[in-house]
Amino acid sequence: MSEIEVMAEALRAGETTAEALTRCALARIAEQNGELGAFAVVDREGAVSAARRADVELSDGIDRGPLHGIPVAVKDLIDVAGLPATRGSAHFSGHRATEDAACVRRLRAAGAVIVGTTVTHEFGYGPTGDRSWHGPARNPHEPRRMAGGSSGGSAAAVAAGIVPVALGTDTGGSARIPAAMCGIAGYKPAFGRVPRDGVFPLAPSLDHVGVLGATARDCRLVVDALAPQHSAPHRLVGTVARIGWLEAAARTPVTSAVADLTWGSLSEHDVTHVPWDAQDAMGDAFSAIQNSEAFATHADRVRDQPELFDAEVLDRLRSASDTPGWRYVRALHAREAAREYMSGLFERFDLLASPTVGITAPLLGQREVTVNGSSRAVRSTLLALTSPWNLLGFPALSVPAGYVDRLPVGVQLICPPDREDLLFSVADSIVPSCAGA
Repeated sequence: MSEIEVMAEALRAGETTAEALTRCALARIAEQNGELGAFAVVDREGAVSAARRADVELSDGIDRGPLHGIPVAVKDLIDVAGLPATRGSAHFSGHRATEDAACVRRLRAAGAVIVGTTVTHEFGYGPTGDRSWHGPARNPHEPRRMAGGSSGGSAAAVAAGIVPVALGTDTGGSARIPAAMCGIAGYKPAFGRVPRDGVFPLAPSLDHVGVLGATARDCRLVVDALAPQHSAPHRLVGTVARIGWLEAAARTPVTSAVADLTWGSLSEHDVTHVPWDAQDAMGDAFSAIQNSEAFATHADRVRDQPELFDAEVLDRLRSASDTPGWRYVRALHAREAAREYMSGLFERFDLLASPTVGITAPLLGQREVTVNGSSRAVRSTLLALTSPWNLLGFPALSVPAGYVDRLPVGVQLICPPDREDLLFSVADSIVPSCAGA
């Protein structure tokens, strides 16, 4: 059973209450947040009030489903009415959300109890999670290390056992990267499946609302509540899934320990190595699109108040401004060619797979890492295997595969939009290795 289902069963059996679950989450925040930096804002009063309403409804026979009375957290790029909405930046230091984002409204309609907002890398523009107006999100497995980004606070909150699930966003891997590095599940649904109204944009044609959960099943329960799936389920041919293991391009750094562990996590299925001929082209197209759209989002702020940005984020935006228009246009064409190429692979395989991230969590502030004897930039290393699926908008899920040097590692599963059932079925079959823990 998932963490949500365990809590839901206890609620309906009268073994606990929504208020008790919420007060437990709030107590854990008070105890752990000083070290972890997971939460930007804690809504103690609002959470307790919502939990009490959930208890009254259950006693009156009103049951809103699996999320009824369950404490959740929401990333500080997603508006929660009445709460500060800083986007991790001094630019929004005094801003409050006036209404809920669409996904938050749906969470409330499903009975979930929002306990607060979680720390994001400034404006969601970074996979490291350690550049925020609120300070860095820290990894619960080793607080000197990154939680990952940009949804690092959500990942830390779930991995520390404060809440069973949290909303994040994902533009290039921002839900899956921190999930992998913190040892939990992170899911990016198909592009547009979860509405983004009320979510602060980074690169609109790449942005997704994502979910981070204790298990893949927890992620699925939340996504189904936010956006029920209406497509027909995809069935296996035979008893095991045909999985294409994407062979990363030479410029993609993956340690041998991570590669071996993640490959081994799929041993119950029919896994075949597949050359990923389009990876470099997909990476280049992603970069051109993200650079262009991110700078368009922030151009006025860069011009008028550059001093309010974190220095690293500002440097990245200024570099992004150098992307010429012709590169953006070519990237849009390359995106369609890549989509056709990957769709051809899905005619041969049920799912595709790879490590989520080729390394374990770096230290806070670390910007270079040695992989297989070569020095690599941390940012590009973290994004290399996740960003292609934002380019194409395909569903992608990271689930724990085990540990390397006592730090978590994730395996990533990718599918077309009509194969989510199969994606989660395979995820449920993965048992993380305890070796290296």
